[in-house]
Amino acid sequence: MSGGHTHSHGTATGQHRKRLILVLAITLSVVGIQVVGGLVSGSLALLADAGHMLTDATGVAIALIASTLATRPATNARTYGLQRAEILAALANALLLGGLAIWVIVEAVGRWNDPPEVATGLMLTVAVAGAVANLASLLILRGGQRESLNLRGAYLEVLGDLVGSGAVIIAGIVIATTGYTRADVIASIAIGLFIIPRAWSLLREVIDVLLEATPKGLDLDKVRDHIREVPGVVDVHDLHAWTITSGVPALSAHVVVDEECIDQGRPGVVLDALDECLGEHFAMEHCTFQLEPVGHRPHEGAHHD
Repeated sequence: MSGGHTHSHGTATGQHRKRLILVLAITLSVVGIQVVGGLVSGSLALLADAGHMLTDATGVAIALIASTLATRPATNARTYGLQRAEILAALANALLLGGLAIWVIVEAVGRWNDPPEVATGLMLTVAVAGAVANLASLLILRGGQRESLNLRGAYLEVLGDLVGSGAVIIAGIVIATTGYTRADVIASIAIGLFIIPRAWSLLREVIDVLLEATPKGLDLDKVRDHIREVPGVVDVHDLHAWTITSGVPALSAHVVVDEECIDQGRPGVVLDALDECLGEHFAMEHCTFQLEPVGHRPHEGAHHD
């Protein structure tokens, strides 16, 4: 027999939609300003920062669409609904971020031997405006970035933008005071190098979810110990834990119970105790248990651990 309890169907990204919408509006506004400023001033670093922010806007838009899809009810064809859409959105975001970083670095290397003249006054004005907008977006996203991969992706991108705006400001000051135009190229490369490890970090987390790795911070050995301590439980096997989407971990297990539990009709009591135990100690809300009598395991087949 089995027991499953799903206490919450809301996703972490869905709880912060207003934050994403506000950041999207800010980001799109700054992108337009930076593109015009970069083209007029001739600054590659400014265009790189604009391209990064455009990627931010795309990522946030994807996250918003995905969070809407994730709230759709489950069906017989998709028993978890479309909650994984958020993870696919985070995957697209990570790939866009990494691709942009590579493009910026390649373009910057191509400009090294022939750096163009840069209008530093306009470059600095636009960079400062971008830095202020990035700081505002960062503060908006800070409250939810630990709860959702999509929000974390947007947060990391905005953080990269803030650093990028700082690099553009420094490059503008250097060019204005020394005439060293390669400072713009160096700033562009620095922006690209800053983005790459953050894109990889996000991508690695997404891959862990798609490969159904054990949720970060969950010790399955401790989970086994707690399950075995529940009255009536003899042993546990086929224990699996994974993440459906950000903020929605899940767990399943085959739990062996003693004959007294079965004879006295107490499986329901054991299921309640298991749910209460894992909810209290490990914050696991979506658990499914198969209760088995002693000696049943040999009937399960070789694919069970």
